[in-house]
Amino acid sequence: MLVVVGGHSRNIGKTSAVVSLIRSLPEWNWTAIKITQYGHGICSPAGESCECAVEYDHPYAATEERDAGSGTDTGRFLAAGARRSVWIRTAAGQLGHALPSIREYCASAQNVVLESNSVLQFLKPDLHLMVLDFANSDFKTSCLTHLSRADAVLISNSKGRPDWHGIAPQLWITKPKFSIEPPSFWSERVTSFVRQKLASGEDDLPDLSTT
Repeated sequence: MLVVVGGHSRNIGKTSAVVSLIRSLPEWNWTAIKITQYGHGICSPAGESCECAVEYDHPYAATEERDAGSGTDTGRFLAAGARRSVWIRTAAGQLGHALPSIREYCASAQNVVLESNSVLQFLKPDLHLMVLDFANSDFKTSCLTHLSRADAVLISNSKGRPDWHGIAPQLWITKPKFSIEPPSFWSERVTSFVRQKLASGEDDLPDLSTT
């Protein structure tokens, strides 16, 4: 099974949601993959210098995490119980070069949870969760492109009203919605939804969400 967790901006709880998913469903023996895209040596979402970029003659890099105590996002995945944890880095718009490696990791895994929006250009997951933060006005183009395909949305800061100019509510408002708050960015209702969705392999499931 393949689960993709995306989100409309940075620092809204995507990684925490992946961590909680792994911890909540350990019997699924997860392989966790985080994808980072960068541009010209600058982290494209942050606009700051970073260590994401790879050598100019390599279209991507895939690093398997070995240390659950590293403090990195991939280390957090291992600490939560993932069997394997991988960080894939590629230049913006060049994710296709990494697809053979991503497919190899998926083929060798029992179940995969993948943190990314852009991978939805190439893969059709069994479950797609999108994290939305009503307090964050930024909205990635990659999220807007794929939001309509999400099976459910995980909403943080849900007591406010989203300030997303030009984003049609119809893209997400009719979907199953779950309120998630820090620090876990998760809930037992999400666990139940994910377990039922993956166990059944069907699209038409009872709506276990909150409105």
